Amino acid sequence: MSTSPSDSPAAGTVYLVGAGPGDPDLLTLKAHRLLSQCDALVYDSLVPRALLDLVPEGCERHFVGKRRGHHSVPQPSTNAVLVELASRHRLIVRLKGGDPFLFGRGGEEAAHLVRHGVPVEVVPGVTAGIAAPAYAGIPVTHRSAGSSVTFVTGHEEIDKGRPGVDWRGLARSSDGLVIYMGLHNLRRICAELLAGGLSAETPAAVVQQGTVVGQRLLLSTLAELADQAEQQGFASPAIVVVGQVVSQRVAACSPEPAAVEMPIPF
Repeated sequence: MSTSPSDSPAAGTVYLVGAGPGDPDLLTLKAHRLLSQCDALVYDSLVPRALLDLVPEGCERHFVGKRRGHHSVPQPSTNAVLVELASRHRLIVRLKGGDPFLFGRGGEEAAHLVRHGVPVEVVPGVTAGIAAPAYAGIPVTHRSAGSSVTFVTGHEEIDKGRPGVDWRGLARSSDGLVIYMGLHNLRRICAELLAGGLSAETPAAVVQQGTVVGQRLLLSTLAELADQAEQQGFASPAIVVVGQVVSQRVAACSPEPAAVEMPIPF
């Protein structure tokens, strides 16, 4: 996605860059190149410190992270920062955890930049919904266990003005679910999926701190998942996987999590 209006007052281009799930080795080559050349960096909380070390000395940095339970930078403020930086710098990287267009509000930021005449390009990243299960040995699709997968947010407080997730409908319509930001609402999510017709014995998993140091895996059934996660002290950031694909886990193929800490402390 790119635009460059002839009447644009912007001096530079904003790149919406996916940082990947945490392991710095999963950063794309294009993202690495842009980070090593950027004049300004605007970054989120779910970004490993190792990636910040890639930017040039003197790069202008702005932290705009959002984390449950902490003060968050309002989205309009982030939008304004990006437009302002584009008036002063040639290359601005907006670094987002995972992929900028998957539960990252990248679409909103891109639209805002275009409305203000700022050239913008999107650099996709590896999303945690695929990478975290993979690092735990869980395929999100499998020929014998699931031909469809749904990526869904479990954090329904993000925008109270939109309809809530139809968990009961998802129980009937998808072979597997990959749930982002779902730990806080896990008990209600599991109850709704059970009410929607999923078996209590449906395999389920939680992957905490996927791809980085501190990675933990919980394997359970849907009926017991919330209790087990609470009893074992699982915490965000975490990815929840529900479906028969969990039973196809191959532990021997799991990569070692990277020796970096997540997220960056405030």
